[in-house]
Amino acid sequence: MIRVLIVDDSAVVRQAFKRALDADPEIEVIGTAPDPYVARDMIAAETPDVITLDIEMPRMDGITFLRKLMNFHPISTIVISSLTQNGTKMGVEALQAGAVQVLAKPQNAYSVGDIEKELVLAVKAAAITKVTKLQPEECDGRNARSLACTTNKILAIGASTGGTRAIEEVLLQFPVNCPGTVIVQHIPEHFSKSFAQRLDEICKMDVLEAVNGESVVPGKVLIAPGHSHLLLRRSGSRYYVEVKPGPPVSGHSPSVDVLFRSVARTAGPNAVGVLLTGMGSDGARGLLEMKQAGAITLTQDEASCVVYGMPMQAVKLGASCKEVPLRDMANSIVESMADRAAVHHHSLTDCY
Repeated sequence: MIRVLIVDDSAVVRQAFKRALDADPEIEVIGTAPDPYVARDMIAAETPDVITLDIEMPRMDGITFLRKLMNFHPISTIVISSLTQNGTKMGVEALQAGAVQVLAKPQNAYSVGDIEKELVLAVKAAAITKVTKLQPEECDGRNARSLACTTNKILAIGASTGGTRAIEEVLLQFPVNCPGTVIVQHIPEHFSKSFAQRLDEICKMDVLEAVNGESVVPGKVLIAPGHSHLLLRRSGSRYYVEVKPGPPVSGHSPSVDVLFRSVARTAGPNAVGVLLTGMGSDGARGLLEMKQAGAITLTQDEASCVVYGMPMQAVKLGASCKEVPLRDMANSIVESMADRAAVHHHSLTDCY
């Protein structure tokens, strides 16, 4: 039985969410709270498995409460708020603060029934999510030196649940001359732009939400839009991306499998593929295709994953060259890029 605490200042919303969740035989609502202070006392008395949390509330806003909760008593939390609509940064802030998922609440409190099915699925997913505190480490400078000769390669990264913070930890350790990088993070529509903007503010390289035809070059990271597939293409020596709206593949749009398969076909052994934390299997088969095309493939290890789903499926398929703790992932990517450069140099010298 999944024990849920609902935190929202609207009595109408609390009742609607409770009714929807109690209707599922696998879920039990152990209580509702109108603000974070009441929620704090209820958590201390009876620890829930999952919390649903609003952002706008009296006495303390939801983001502040979430940060405190994750510092002192981590619990899988789903943020549900009207403030996460229309591309605001609140949704990304919630994910960065530790939310495992963000849902947009209908503007009309009496229309919350519109997300009842989505809410039930989100609670069940959150219940099997391992909440961990990710502490980004400062780059020690080794990466910048190591990547100096590998910037003509392609790095492809895929992630889902817990991925926003994992991607941030990896990219924070990259220098300004990082390899051209393409990323699919399962993220709601409108959030991808805010996510890219946040990374651009704190990382050394340029981080952008991808647009169709954008060149993939050293020092640039492209994030897939939250509603379209991202594919790597090549014209002569120029790599670029295709942003292609389409139905979900492997259950998602954007899909990691779609990206990885395009990288396998386009870059082959000139690429490194990385599959980070996430639920499900998206990316596993694509990573296998990358490996079969000669790319080096890395997966995040179970201990450091928020959800060891996507990486686990890749390992089961034999798609992973190496499992790596998140804290070591940036250095492992650097080493892999150096290996690719060495192989490329050797093949060139053999031709003359």
